Formats: sequence, structure tokens, C-alpha cells
Amino acid sequence: MKEEQQYEITICSDSVGETAEAVVRATIRQFDAHQVRTKRIGHIKTEDEIRTIMEEAAKRGGFVAYTLVQPELREMMKEEAVRLGVRAVDIMGPMMQAFIDTWGDAPKRKPGLLHQLDEDYFRRVEAIEFAVKCDDGRDTSALLKANLVLIGVSRTSKTPLSIFLAHKGIKVSNLPLVPEVKPPKELFLVPGNRIVGLTMDADKLYKIRTERLKAVGLPFGAKYAAIERIDEELRYAQALMKQVGCLVINVTDKAIEETAGIIMGYLN
Repeated sequence: MKEEQQYEITICSDSVGETAEAVVRATIRQFDAHQVRTKRIGHIKTEDEIRTIMEEAAKRGGFVAYTLVQPELREMMKEEAVRLGVRAVDIMGPMMQAFIDTWGDAPKRKPGLLHQLDEDYFRRVEAIEFAVKCDDGRDTSALLKANLVLIGVSRTSKTPLSIFLAHKGIKVSNLPLVPEVKPPKELFLVPGNRIVGLTMDADKLYKIRTERLKAVGLPFGAKYAAIERIDEELRYAQALMKQVGCLVINVTDKAIEETAGIIMGYLN
């Protein structure tokens, strides 16, 4: 890729387009492709819309990724791709065909089923509300109602991980561990297999906390970011995690998605 040139991937869907966009963004991360931008076009209803989109993509010299469940729209996309010489990647089609070939079932061909207001949707909403209510140890009585309790020292990604897991329908409560603060009695009533401890290498945590001091305007060298204090907190947290008998994950240099994947695999 030429550094000075801009590239574009057009994402098309007869629904919202989040599925295709997630795949495209995951792909972009595999390349040094900061000059690639994405353009998402959702709720496509007609063949004329596809024709216009493909002609624009041909002018820009990019390619198209799409999730279209209506067969006539998918066929039009393929025809226009051949006519204009534009690469078009069908994200969902091969998966749907595999389903048909393997089990002989027929798809509903209804866009937007991923986002319908069904039982799973309301379960996710409830889990998100629960995570917000129970963030940072605000409601210790809810520890016993949680599907999962995250524990760890400050800045080990407890809150973003709680929200991410909540979007998967998991009710998460998280509790900060501080040597001077006695853990609530409810923590010791939660089964160890429903608790996950988050830890981090001390030098990485030092860098994160130092940046946090700058962000909130606190003076450099405050106890919060002192390496001696960090070591003390990590030792305390490690001992408590051992006491409750929970899984411990070192989140150093791990993306939230990676840690969440480990936890969901553990819970299942």
C-alpha cells in the first residue's frame, strides 16, 4: 500500500451492518493499514441501491464486504461485482449455504434478526444495567446475584470487562481490592468458580497508573502510582485470590476481547 493514498472498504447490509463491519475491522488489524477507512451502508432494500453503491466503489478503487440475506440482493451484488470488476466479499452467504448443505434447513431470509427484541436482547439489557449498578463494589449485596464476580486492584480492566461481558448477557459485579479495605463478607459466600481475579505485571500497571495521574491532574509521584505501593497491592490481591480459590488471569497486554474469551470459555 502507498502511504500517501487513501483506501476504502464499503460495508453493505440489508440490516444494520455490524456483523460485516466487525469482520472487516478484525481483518484491517492484521495489516499495517492505517490509511484504510470503512464506509458502512445499512438497510439496503433495492437493487438500484446496490447498483449505485457498486459504481461508487468502482470509482474509489476499493472493495465491498456485505451481509445480505435476501437472495435477489445478493445476486445483484454478484452481478455488479462482475460487471464493474469490483471485488465483493459475501460475509454471511457461505455460512448460510453450509447450514443448508449440512442440515437441509431453509433460512428465514429476514434481515436484522441479530438485533430483534427477543429474550436474549432483554437479558443483555438486564445484564448491562446490573453491571452499571454493581460497578466498583457499589452494591456488595449483589455479589451473590451475579453470574460472575471480577476482583482485582485498580486499573486491571474490571469495569470495561464487566460491560463487555454484560453485552454477552452475563451479570457481572466487580470489586476493587485495596489492602486497607476489608473485603465484604458476601465475597466469601460466592463459589470460587464464579469469581475471576485479574492481575497485571507491576511495571505495566505502573505505566497505566502514571498516565492516569496525568489525566486527572494529580502530581507525579503520588502513592497511587508508586511501584512500592503497586507491589504491595498485587501481593495482597494475589493472597486474597488464593484464599477464595478463583481463576486468576494476567491481563498484561491482553485486549478486553481476549480476556473475555478466556472467561466465557471458563464459565462454559
